[in-house]
Amino acid sequence: MTPTQTPPSAPVLLYDGVCGVCNAAVRTILRYDHRGTLGFAALDSDFARETISRHPELAGLDTAVFVRHPEEPGEAVYVRSSTLLQVAAYLGGWWRLTLAAYMIPPAVRDWLYGRFAAVRYRVGGRYDTCPIPTADVRSRFLDSAY
Repeated sequence: MTPTQTPPSAPVLLYDGVCGVCNAAVRTILRYDHRGTLGFAALDSDFARETISRHPELAGLDTAVFVRHPEEPGEAVYVRSSTLLQVAAYLGGWWRLTLAAYMIPPAVRDWLYGRFAAVRYRVGGRYDTCPIPTADVRSRFLDSAY
């Protein structure tokens, strides 16, 4: 396995593929993911649809989702602000400093997340289609179109 391949049990980040802020976040994660194992899938991908079918509570959500142990018996999903904190924990290093946000009640964290999510297209723009990842990281995107 090369560092740019996503192992079957590696975590996966589901994200809004047409959101400029979300795509910038994915590029940032790719830059700092020294393990090189986190996978990515747009919310409108087959992988995301299958994950949502296993977790009906995700139906209708328009938020980033962190999937730990995808397609395994212990699969767990994290949404809203918990997604961001799971990504920070995964990245490690100085990103772990943001885990202090766990001291903020989840309802408050999620409210703040929701406020930003509501204006994310105004802040970062919106693509007409999901941008195609570069060849060196394409194998980490779980979409059959790539």
